[in-house]
Amino acid sequence: MAQRIPISTPRSGRLNRRHFVAGSALAAAAIGSARTPSALAQDAVEVTWTSWGNTGEVANLKNFTDEYNAAQAAVVAKYNPIPTDGYDAKLLTQLSGGTAPDLFYAGDGQVSTYVKNAVVADLTDLLAGPTSKSKPDQFAGDLWGPARTADERLFGVPVDCNPLVLWYNRKLLQEAGVTELPADMYEAGTWNWEAFQAMLDAVTEAGKRGFVLGDWWALRYSWVTNNGGAIYDGGQFVANQDPKSMEAFQWLADNIAAEKIAFSGSLPEGQGDDAMFMSGQLGFVSMGRWGLPLFRQNKNLDCDIVPYPTNTGNKIEPSGVAVAYWMMNAKAANPEQAFDFYTHFVSPEGQQGRLDTGGNAVPSIVGVEEVVTADDLPDHRQYFLDARDVGYGPLAEEAGTPGLSDKINDAFSKLWLDGGDLQAALDGIATAANDAIKANAG
Repeated sequence: MAQRIPISTPRSGRLNRRHFVAGSALAAAAIGSARTPSALAQDAVEVTWTSWGNTGEVANLKNFTDEYNAAQAAVVAKYNPIPTDGYDAKLLTQLSGGTAPDLFYAGDGQVSTYVKNAVVADLTDLLAGPTSKSKPDQFAGDLWGPARTADERLFGVPVDCNPLVLWYNRKLLQEAGVTELPADMYEAGTWNWEAFQAMLDAVTEAGKRGFVLGDWWALRYSWVTNNGGAIYDGGQFVANQDPKSMEAFQWLADNIAAEKIAFSGSLPEGQGDDAMFMSGQLGFVSMGRWGLPLFRQNKNLDCDIVPYPTNTGNKIEPSGVAVAYWMMNAKAANPEQAFDFYTHFVSPEGQQGRLDTGGNAVPSIVGVEEVVTADDLPDHRQYFLDARDVGYGPLAEEAGTPGLSDKINDAFSKLWLDGGDLQAALDGIATAANDAIKANAG
């Protein structure tokens, strides 16, 4: 995790990770008319599935499901969405009680719990097998996160994805005196931290906000990896010892203290970075393609995208990618038929069908990049694919340890809000993380 439309945050502090991944996981296109399941052969096997989603997304996914049902007679896929609020709790209750659907979406924070509790199926052999339309080597980047265990077993695949980039307000930057825009600098190979810092300085001196740092792993760690730092190594949290990681965290802390970067947890209630960006009060916002449908509607917003600036001398470095995972119930009554719908859903054909007019996600599978490039916005939309191909999903050490992500988010939130000794804070995070990882492994 990984945003649904409309984009919003539940409060100005903790950013709900599903607000980053849900648009990715649920982008879907209305695909023509279709026969209903009742019109199919009566001996077809029923496969049930669920997801979160708003009204429009649910309608689109129902259309997609009906299209699948109309195209073949062996399986009837039945879609029963669960409201976003309370989704995780309800699904866990269903899994514990034996009433869960055959297939379902899982946010990155829930995957490790499902795997540890053995309530999801090991899909390794099915994904590599002859009936698979979504072979593991077809997926781009390193998006597996907690869905791939240390022994290389696969319990899910990324439904689609949302690589993080920086959206920037061209008009605001130019009014602040910026003469060379970020995408131009990126093409010239000069888009680095020094250039970004100069723009933050100019924007804040003009009375606007430069950038908002959200309370989420991808937004935090992308700065570390764009500085050449390491967060985990050998299954251990090492960012408190790695000089490049410490430099990145110190840079964030210094900019937050200087009010060049605002921490989302310090913003007034109801004031989100998306709304600030839309109203011309924020120079940069870090989002995936999920921002496109909302920004497209604002005719007064002149914006574009650029990859994260680097501090390594390289033009592009890995940044975080928001994903949700597509999983199968370990107790699915008909796993063969369930997998038929499963693999179609995330195949090149399936992802193109769901994303072609949705506009708010990037395919996680290679071969249907035109879903992104054929759009007319943003100008440098190819950067979404560039960021995907070098990016990384949720870190397996962290997301693969139940409850650890929340503990680390809380610790970083306290650090950004209260300040204090950076080294001591990171040492405390390292101890908590490594103790939790060890306990989980044992």
